[in-house]
Amino acid sequence: MEHKHMLILIIVPSSVTAIIILLVMIYCCRRKGGETVSRDIEASLEVKERDGVEKDLLIKFKDGEDLTVYDILDAPGEVIGKSSYGTLYRATLLSIDRLTLLRFLRPACTVTMKEVVPVMELLGSLRHPNLVPLCAFYAGPRGEKLMVHPFYRHGTLAQLIRDGNGEAHRWHIICRISIGIARGLDYLHTDLEIPIIHGNLKSSNILLDRHFRPYVSDFGLHLVLNPTAGQEMLEASAAQGYKAPELIKMKEVSEETDIYSLGIILLELLTGKEPFYRKPNLDKDIYLPNAVQSAILDHRVIDFYHPKILLSQNEEQRAVSEDHIYEFLQLAMACCSPSPALRPTIKQVVSKLEEIGR
Repeated sequence: MEHKHMLILIIVPSSVTAIIILLVMIYCCRRKGGETVSRDIEASLEVKERDGVEKDLLIKFKDGEDLTVYDILDAPGEVIGKSSYGTLYRATLLSIDRLTLLRFLRPACTVTMKEVVPVMELLGSLRHPNLVPLCAFYAGPRGEKLMVHPFYRHGTLAQLIRDGNGEAHRWHIICRISIGIARGLDYLHTDLEIPIIHGNLKSSNILLDRHFRPYVSDFGLHLVLNPTAGQEMLEASAAQGYKAPELIKMKEVSEETDIYSLGIILLELLTGKEPFYRKPNLDKDIYLPNAVQSAILDHRVIDFYHPKILLSQNEEQRAVSEDHIYEFLQLAMACCSPSPALRPTIKQVVSKLEEIGR
């Protein structure tokens, strides 16, 4: 009997140890699996739905090949922007000592993973000198989603305009930024097999580098938002003055509604004013396109641009004429036409901006 007790005492600890070792091995394998980039996305999603396996998913694109799940999740970040559907972080990737932009999408605001992944695959494949590239996409077991982008140290176009930076009044910089934005939008509208509508174009979504080259961000983001979140995005755009008048639902965005938003940005660039602004001694906000239209009719265009613009020169050191400014304003107002059919195409906008900027 004593031998039997000793045998049990020997077997039980050994069995427990074996089980612990097995569990540790399973855990390590699952953690490792979380770092593996699955290119067979549909297969991985089917497995998750069939057997309830929950793991990290990391899809890497150009310039994000060296990223890992741990790099992204362990990166110390600072909140630099918030919206109803997500939060924007400036984060430092410690292992490679690189600043990056992390866009967190709230799980309650997005569509299903089966719908999200193909969109991310598409957005991650896009590369243009005037678009913010998607370097990686991460999805966690609790539905959390992170988009990884490069970080641009010189902030947004909205900040450049609002801060009263003297560079914002230099004609060649105004032209460079305008042409760059239009070229990025042209790529989305005309260079792809299926056009991508931006859906949320505004000056705070235009990032700048130290040479004032613009990078359009947030394009196509409405494609991964559920109807409620998409409508909230549209309402925010309307409150800020970028929504085309005919646009009622986010799912109805079009190339023409993008052109309207671009026209508002062009007016911002030239006038230095927000889409809705307030004059001294007035109790209500004035809508910028309406004010500019009145100024054109009353021959008061000079009231709507900074006088330093006329004192600046273009890159060929030629003085800026009032004719250039007037043409720029006319183009911007054409983009802001209440009738979608009267707005120019993006190709026409690019061509005219390049002609004005020469």
